[in-house]
Amino acid sequence: MTKILFVCHGNICRSPMAEFILRELCRRRGIADISVESAATSTEEIGNDIYPPAKAKLREKGIPFEKRRARQVSRREYSDYDLFICMDGYNVRNLMRIFGSDPEHKVRLLSDFTDSPGADVSDPWYSGDFETAYRDILRGCEAILEDRR
Repeated sequence: MTKILFVCHGNICRSPMAEFILRELCRRRGIADISVESAATSTEEIGNDIYPPAKAKLREKGIPFEKRRARQVSRREYSDYDLFICMDGYNVRNLMRIFGSDPEHKVRLLSDFTDSPGADVSDPWYSGDFETAYRDILRGCEAILEDRR
């Protein structure tokens, strides 16, 4: 079982979108050996559900989701997951502050799985552009599954 934790700043937009998009892609493809969750690097949104425009975008695209509570990743979780997939470089830096180091090279950007490594996933919190964020995340999630082949 491959255990993936998607990470963004607040865990209310991009990382939960990635969590539910990858879950749905796995369901559609009959992939049962991937476990997916999401978390934040900050404490700002702890306890909050997915941001309503992110829910609306998932609904529009036919991606099922459930009510959830934002949470912050902790240092002790490093051994619990195979991959920590961040939405942008800022998330990587903050995650490295939490972990202290990445001896097993588990921390990656979502774009590192695509043909645009090092690129940030568009942040809809600031842009309001949930379509671009959705496309960036979908492309990354599809690339994760292709990378497994």
